[in-house]
Amino acid sequence: MGVPETMRAVRIAEHGGPEVLELTEVAVPSPRAGEVLVRVSAVALNNTDLWTREGAYGRPGDPKALSGWRGPIAFPRIQGADVAGRVVAVGADVDGGLVGRRVVVDPAIYDTEGPDANPVGLMGSERDGGYAEYVTAPAAQVHDVTESPLTDEQLATLPTAYGTALGMIERGRLREGETVLVSGASGGVGLALIQIARARGARVLAVSSGSKIDAVREAGAHDVVDRAHDVAGQIRAAAPEGIDVALDVVAGDLVSECLPLLREGGRWVVAGALGGFDVAFDVRRLYLHNAQLIGSAMHTPTHFGLLMELARQAAIQPVVAATFPLDQAARAQEQLARREHVGKIVIRP
Repeated sequence: MGVPETMRAVRIAEHGGPEVLELTEVAVPSPRAGEVLVRVSAVALNNTDLWTREGAYGRPGDPKALSGWRGPIAFPRIQGADVAGRVVAVGADVDGGLVGRRVVVDPAIYDTEGPDANPVGLMGSERDGGYAEYVTAPAAQVHDVTESPLTDEQLATLPTAYGTALGMIERGRLREGETVLVSGASGGVGLALIQIARARGARVLAVSSGSKIDAVREAGAHDVVDRAHDVAGQIRAAAPEGIDVALDVVAGDLVSECLPLLREGGRWVVAGALGGFDVAFDVRRLYLHNAQLIGSAMHTPTHFGLLMELARQAAIQPVVAATFPLDQAARAQEQLARREHVGKIVIRP
């Protein structure tokens, strides 16, 4: 079956909310040299989809956001960072053996080449993404997962949330037998942190809201702290000897109150600020106890390769909260913004 000339896609033509999403017919993109064309099987939603409507990836509320990290966002833009699908065509200098392979796309736009490059942009923000029937991607960032037993929907949940989680875990040097604290545990990154940390043999202590505690425990947390009641006290009770690593997407008061709960040589890794970005703490807690405060933005190419190995082995089992067709992308984003779900929301073009 050949590739059609046109495809359905959901685009944004300006900054705004779900009302700026439009379902339209556009030309199927042609893969350039070093690229492949992927028929999208599933695309997962992320907070980055909401942020891109306001500015650029990773920069919500920043007055410089409209200029992004790599110049202005070019409207109209097709959103969607997290793509699973099949390769249907390749550009020049790409192995034709990829055609027909089931793949997951690494959505990061990196600052340089090499295994330890840092992400500075994202597919679906600084380049067109997967809210469409087809998408192009660099061949070097397309990972063959043909043998994975995970569903297309599960595979689509991996790139941003699980990539961010694995980046945090790698930078925090989490080891088997250590006690790890996971904040924001019911979100996409939080659930990913729980599953990967559990797969590494860590003891997982999660922070979540009362209505989602059972789902978080089912995802693999050994103990769950209710964020509505004396979080620091509950952590002390559950881990009286302290925590080795904190994997934090909340920040805010959680850092101030719980940084003293790190053991000697503990690591606190921050990859989000859902609880606030102004943080105050006694800096002596760091240098007198050889503790580390580490920032982590998504993943490196090396981290993503490790994630794909987990996917091939089904060592993780992503949770899909809901699935929508492409023409209901606005409804999907509205559900994402309400934050009432546990797991990931997925669109099937």
